[in-house]
Amino acid sequence: MTPDRPSVARHADRFEPLAPERLEPWANFGSWPGRTFFPSFIGIELEEIRADYCRLRLAYRPELNQPAGVVHGGALATLVDTVVVPAVGAVYETRPVMLTISMNLHYLAAVHEQDAVAEGWVEKRGRSTVFCRAEVRGATDGELAVTGSLVYAVRFPGA
Repeated sequence: MTPDRPSVARHADRFEPLAPERLEPWANFGSWPGRTFFPSFIGIELEEIRADYCRLRLAYRPELNQPAGVVHGGALATLVDTVVVPAVGAVYETRPVMLTISMNLHYLAAVHEQDAVAEGWVEKRGRSTVFCRAEVRGATDGELAVTGSLVYAVRFPGA
């Protein structure tokens, strides 16, 4: 977190810090050497990972707008879908394959000419299914813009 970027985190303190050996493989989430994947292509940046929790930021730029002049809902949906990945995966000893089974979103307000900050967390873990929640807020005004509930499948290679 940089001083010029105010925090709109509402949920981080509910979650324990990750052990250093769990945090290290995820510390550069979104910065994949030699490859650009969609989340980093649109400007998603990691802010914090904890056990069962993650916070990401989508840096505002005009190219993310839709014609009405607000950040496109698809960009915000990508932010929601991405923020739960470290929350789900960082607690495991081996990085699993994680696939979205379902994602339900509620758009409550527009994000207008500001960064969007997403918090994602695990609500319940099953053996191979994880239930998550996410919220997106405007980084400047703190207004709740999107809520989401997601279900992820978790698989381990060779299992």
